[in-house]
Amino acid sequence: MSAGRAPGLPSQAPVAWSMVLPFFFVLCLFVLGPTLAVIGLSLSDWKLGERDLTFAGLDNYGELFDDRIFWNSAKNTAVYTALVVPISVALGVWLAVLVEASPIGRTFFRSAIFLPVVSTTVAMAVVWEFLLHPTLGPVNTLVGFVGVPPQRFLSDAKIVLATLAAIGIWETAGYVMVLVLAGLKSIPSDLYDAAAVDGAHRPWERFWTVTWPLLGPTMVFVTIIAMLRAIRVFETVAALTQGGPRRASEVVLFTIYQEGITYFRIGYASALTVVFLIVLVVLTAVQFRLLDRRVHYG
Repeated sequence: MSAGRAPGLPSQAPVAWSMVLPFFFVLCLFVLGPTLAVIGLSLSDWKLGERDLTFAGLDNYGELFDDRIFWNSAKNTAVYTALVVPISVALGVWLAVLVEASPIGRTFFRSAIFLPVVSTTVAMAVVWEFLLHPTLGPVNTLVGFVGVPPQRFLSDAKIVLATLAAIGIWETAGYVMVLVLAGLKSIPSDLYDAAAVDGAHRPWERFWTVTWPLLGPTMVFVTIIAMLRAIRVFETVAALTQGGPRRASEVVLFTIYQEGITYFRIGYASALTVVFLIVLVVLTAVQFRLLDRRVHYG
C-alpha cells in the first residue's frame, strides 16, 4: 500500500491525469505547436504560396539585424510603450481611487470608463478618425478656441505616434482601473481606521500609508499587463495610419504583418516573430523581478 492513501481507496492518479491531459492537449495544439512551427519557418526562405521550402539557416536573422525598417518599428514600439504604460497606469489608479470613493454613480462610472476595453477596435477607429479630422473633427475645433491651428493628428509624422499613444492610454486606463478596483476591494477597512488614529486624516496620507503599499501585488500584475498590451499594439495602427506617414507610426507587429501577409515573406516574418517573442519574455521577466522586490505580500 502506498503511503498517504487510505486502505481501500482507489488511486487518484487517473482522475488527475484526466483533468490535466485536456489542458495539455490544448496547450500543445494552440501554443507549443504554433511556436515550434514559427521557429522552424524562421530557418527557411518560404514565401506564401510556394510549394518548396528551402532551409536558410540563420540568414533571416542576419537580414533582420541590418533591416532599417525593423529597427525603426522597434524604436516606435519602444516610444509608444514608454508613453502608454506609465501614464495609463497612473491614470487608471487615480480613476480607481475616485470611483471607489464616489458615493453615487459608481457602477455607471465603472462601465463608462471600461467601455473602450470591450469595444471593437475598428469601431473605435472610425470614431477617432472623425474626432481627429483636420477640418471637421471636434478635437481641432476645441484646440482652435485656444488659438492653436488645426493639426493633422494622423498624417503628421511629428505627432502621429503621440496621437496613437494618447488613444492607447485612453484604451488601457479603463482596463487598469478595473484591476486596481479589485485590489482596492481586498484592503480591509479597519486599516484606514487605524491609520486615522495614527494621524493619517487626509485622503492622500491614507493613500500613501495604507492603499499604495497594499496595492503592491496588484500593481505588479497591472504594470506587466499594461506593458504587454502596449508592446503588442497592432489594431490601432492598422486601422488608423497603416504605419504612416513615412513609417512614423509603424510598430513591430505591423512590420511582421507587412512582411508576412503583404510581401508573402513568411520565413522572414517568422524570424521577426521569434525575436519579438524573445524580447517580450525577457522584458516581462526583468520587469517582474524589479517590481517584485519592492512588493510586500504579507
